Amino acid sequence: MTASASPDLHATAAPPISLREAYRECERYARRHSENFLVVTFLLPRRLRPHFFAVYAFCRFTDDLGDEAEGDRIAMLDAWELELREAMAGRPRRPLFVALAQTIEECAIPLDPFLRLIEANRIDQRVSRFETYEDVLGYCTYSATPVGQMVLAVLGHHDAERIALSDQICIGLQVANFWQDVSVDIRKGRVYVPQEDLRAFGCDDTQIVEARFDERFRELMRYQVERARSHFGAGQALEEMVSRSVRTDIRLFRLGGEAILDAIEAADYDTLTA
Repeated sequence: MTASASPDLHATAAPPISLREAYRECERYARRHSENFLVVTFLLPRRLRPHFFAVYAFCRFTDDLGDEAEGDRIAMLDAWELELREAMAGRPRRPLFVALAQTIEECAIPLDPFLRLIEANRIDQRVSRFETYEDVLGYCTYSATPVGQMVLAVLGHHDAERIALSDQICIGLQVANFWQDVSVDIRKGRVYVPQEDLRAFGCDDTQIVEARFDERFRELMRYQVERARSHFGAGQALEEMVSRSVRTDIRLFRLGGEAILDAIEAADYDTLTA
């Protein structure tokens, strides 16, 4: 495992850990790993916070397995899925899964979003390029929209209309991060900018590897930024469809993504060298 994993959170719980302490472990993990998440979470009603900490801990550790773990990541992700399934069968072996199993049951969260997020990290091990934007959107149904569906379920929403709006916000957040991290992802061997778009604007992977920013790349990023903004616009109505007690939190997720796009624009769309 990576250094980012918490021994307390992820070591096999022996002797059995209490539910209260399991949630506390998830909270401690969140505090160590995401200041932005904490700002959003502490605006939530107190009764919802433990569930958000449990969901965050699962999502973050799953992504760390796919991005940073040393060794056979596919095997690790397979084992992680098996532990999730065992926890849902009443046999949690780690504090995280003690808390998460309770959250899934109490909030009636389908198992599918959790499995899809694990699969997203398997995809990362075998796919490093996407030919079309539709391919990127397909990937987002594994890497991004499941998280929004978990969040909605914690808030008590399971209907198709809210899920569709949430999906748009989550896709916007995902692609905004892709466009911001072009120079970061290439060091991992990944390019999320669609290959057909690179060709259309006269760019290619070599330009990204060499960090050669020019007018062609600027126009490519301008196009992708506007594309991402359209997703936020398509999902914004969700904010008026949740209770006032959580509306600010949902708005902050969107505004955070839009801030990323604003920063790209302020850098004159240079995500290669800026």
